[in-house]
Amino acid sequence: MPRKGPISKRSILPDPKFGSTLAMRFINRLMEGGKKSTAEKIFYNAVDVLAEKSQEDPLKAFEKVVANVKPHMEVKARRVGGATYQVPMEVRPERQVSLAIRWLINMSRSRGEKGMTARLSGEFLDAYNGRGGAVKKKEDTHRMAEANKAFAHYRW
Repeated sequence: MPRKGPISKRSILPDPKFGSTLAMRFINRLMEGGKKSTAEKIFYNAVDVLAEKSQEDPLKAFEKVVANVKPHMEVKARRVGGATYQVPMEVRPERQVSLAIRWLINMSRSRGEKGMTARLSGEFLDAYNGRGGAVKKKEDTHRMAEANKAFAHYRW
């Protein structure tokens, strides 16, 4: 962490197909071993399947998927005296998107379908309809924050 002033964030160029920085962030997180073209292929095919099933514009459908998974509250451990409390905190918008992307990718990787495109498109469809592993993770996070509301006064 710097001692003087904030760190400037690196700008992400928009993706070639939709012109969206959100899509490029997703592709970059999906990428393994520097194989960006493979990650792009998987992502674009999954988004096409989502658009076909939802009868909506592919980018709008993807943005709705991410919006359905974004958490608004989370808990952070805070040590007071000898005890550690789970303190509910609001999530910054940038972190909301990062968590949503991470959860979507992790839950799609743990699915049982054959091939990453099928897994990712299945998770996208589930998240679009408000169910699935990533949405469940969001609801669990909100439930945990709600249960620990009594410790909100330890917020810093």
